[in-house]
Order: sequence, then structure tokens, then C-alpha cells
Amino acid sequence: MPTKYDTNPLDPEFPEKARAAAAEGQPTRTLDYSGGETRQFPRTAPTEEQTRRFAGPDAASYAPPYNGQYVPANYQTTAFGAVDQSRTRKVDKVGLPENILVALPYLPFYIGLVAGLIELLVVPKHETKVRFHAAQGLAAHVGILIVATLLGIIGNFANVARIGGGIFTAVTTVMLIIFAIKAWKGRPVHIEAIDDLTNWLDEKIKIK
Repeated sequence: MPTKYDTNPLDPEFPEKARAAAAEGQPTRTLDYSGGETRQFPRTAPTEEQTRRFAGPDAASYAPPYNGQYVPANYQTTAFGAVDQSRTRKVDKVGLPENILVALPYLPFYIGLVAGLIELLVVPKHETKVRFHAAQGLAAHVGILIVATLLGIIGNFANVARIGGGIFTAVTTVMLIIFAIKAWKGRPVHIEAIDDLTNWLDEKIKIK
């Protein structure tokens, strides 16, 4: 009766045959050699250069260190985000460069207030960029003037309001200078809190 430990459970007599073979001292059978060694591929006879070499004119087009991208010999790089030179163009009916006109309305000490008002009265409607900065600068000065006036009135009765008014004037002066420099360099300046007043001034104050 075969058990689960038998090597070949399909042959019931295998265990007895194995024990008998071991008792008689029969050696382990070795299979005949069939000559099936690993196949060796023939070596390729040395020929011309395996690696393609560039000719002189081709190789000269690549400037070291080469990063895999072809760069023409006459290619000139430009600075990223270079400021558009059109900002220095002359504005219609005024004759001044655009970068100066967009910076003037942000100058502190009421200079920007007067400049913004004059620009809205002189600059035509199709000069939308100049008119936007003129209206926004004028709106900023109007807002600063209103807040400074209220703090001045309250400061007559409270010293804290007087100190707050001085701080407010200093902070807004620095902010206006920063806005003027950014506008002069062609960078965007947007004061979201006065959008409604900016649009109203641009619409109502215009050349006849």
C-alpha cells in the first residue's frame, strides 16, 4: 500500500524496488552525453569604424558642453521676461514716453494727483494703458486724501489718531513710490480695492 512519503505514488512497487536496488549495491544510473553544449555565435570580423564620426563642419556647430540640443552658430539668447521696448514709445497728443506717463500718477505729495487728472483730460481713449494708470493713481490719491483727512480730524481729539495718521502717511508714501517705480519699469500695478473708483474716473474724465 503506497503512502504519502513514496517518491512515486503511481508505482505501488517502487519502494520495494528501491530498497532491493540499494541492498544489491547498484550504482546510480547516469544518462549518456548527447553533446548539447551551448552554441557559440561567430565573432564579427573587424571592419570599418563602428561609431559614426561627424565631419568638421557638423561638429563645429555644437558648442561644448553639448547637452543633446542643436544650437545654431548665430543664435543669441535673450533675457527671460525682457521688458517690451514699446513702453518707451511716444504717446499720442502728448509726445512723452509711455513709461514716464504711467509712473507720474503714482508720485506722492499730490504730484501724482495733479498728473493723473491732467493725463485723463489730455490722453485719448485709445491709449488705454496710460489712462488706466492715470485713473488708478488718481483714485489712490483720492482714497489716501480721504483717510488722511479723517485721521487728522480725529487727531484733534485723540493723540493715538494723530500718531496713526503719521504712520499712515509714511506707509502710503513708500507704497506710492514703489508703484511709480514698478509702472516705470513696465511691471503690472493693480490696486484691487479701488477698482470701482478707477473705472469711474476713467469713464467720466475724458477729452472732449
